[in-house]
Amino acid sequence: MKKTIKKLPESKIEIEVEIPADEWESFLNEAARELSHSLKIDGFRQGSAPRNIVEREVGLAKIMERGSELAVRKTYVNIIIEDKIEAIGQPKIIITKLAQGNPLVFKAEVVVLPEIKLPDYAKIAKEKKPKTKNEIKISEEEINKSLEWLQKSRAKFITVLREAKMGDRVEVDFEATLEGKKVENGESKNHPLILGQSRFIKGFDENLIGLKEGEEKNFSLVFPDDYQQEDLAGKLVDFKVKMNLVQEQELPELNDEFAKSLGSFENKEKLKENIKQGLLLEKETKEKQDWREEIINKIADKSTMELPGLLIDQEAEQMIREIKAKVSNFGLPWEKYLESIKKTEEEVKKEIKPQAEKRTKAMLILREIGKKENIEVSDEELNKEMSQFLGQFPDEEEAKHKIDTEQLKEYTYGIVRNEKVFEMLEKF
Repeated sequence: MKKTIKKLPESKIEIEVEIPADEWESFLNEAARELSHSLKIDGFRQGSAPRNIVEREVGLAKIMERGSELAVRKTYVNIIIEDKIEAIGQPKIIITKLAQGNPLVFKAEVVVLPEIKLPDYAKIAKEKKPKTKNEIKISEEEINKSLEWLQKSRAKFITVLREAKMGDRVEVDFEATLEGKKVENGESKNHPLILGQSRFIKGFDENLIGLKEGEEKNFSLVFPDDYQQEDLAGKLVDFKVKMNLVQEQELPELNDEFAKSLGSFENKEKLKENIKQGLLLEKETKEKQDWREEIINKIADKSTMELPGLLIDQEAEQMIREIKAKVSNFGLPWEKYLESIKKTEEEVKKEIKPQAEKRTKAMLILREIGKKENIEVSDEELNKEMSQFLGQFPDEEEAKHKIDTEQLKEYTYGIVRNEKVFEMLEKF
């Protein structure tokens, strides 16, 4: 077998292969045997008819078509493995010579992982280090803000017979109309909201201030020009509201008893110390993440490579899947989300393309550093990480059947390897 490999632009290669006539003949024989299994020929068991009989039944063209498929597939895979070609996606195959008694010649064009020229990444990593735990400071104000959040999360609401004011929890009936016609999804009964914290358009909460239980009010508001519901954008909408309930917020006192009610805290000071350690861990994690992003961006800026468009497209698709998952977690259908941002999926994909390119470059750089530094991931490390991921599902065994385990294995390998690369960079 003869082969030549030629580099092409856009991180592609062209492999030209010539399969000798005798080897090509063996593939034709294999094709005939395979085709004979689907034939019923008098005097022969299925799959046992000789080639000349099969050729008479299906024609030489059919045998050559199947034979070329078998020859190309087997030969291409062998070359990829033997030459350690890091191919991405499916190859584009062109058969340039196809005749019985002659060599079979074909070309395979395929995208490959690009050659990467890295800068002195050790030097870049040494230039700046992430802050250590001892260097990170937590202020008393930050601790108090977290305490206040906990206090508000444990607040009680007491029904009162007075006028509503900011901070109160209220329940209202409301109906919205535009030029006398009801607005779609513009009506609700006993709708709960906290005045000053609701997501209604500006002015809605303010118009409820001063209303007592049982009182009604009519008012009009102009919707913002960029409102997500186009038919309401910039329009004057009329509201009819009835106040059904007014409740004031009763905050628990921030004392030792409050601390004890939250768990195994002896007193308020122990709770504050726990909050401090939580904030410290949060800041330390963010500091490390920010440092990693900064370092990989600096390495990327000084690296050279020809990014394959295929990899960027794949990363953009992955980012779209991530956005869809987040939108779904909010209970919003993807189509409704696109309507709300006034974009098509293709427009979203186009917008995130630069970020996809950045992520692809970072991924390839981490992979290349891992190769240069001989960073390996053991089966034990891989299995542990995969088990943690599968453990998030209610039924781990059922999850294994629903998830492409090979794809998960490859993804997990990359995650663990990248973590080890970053840990190495931190130690330089």
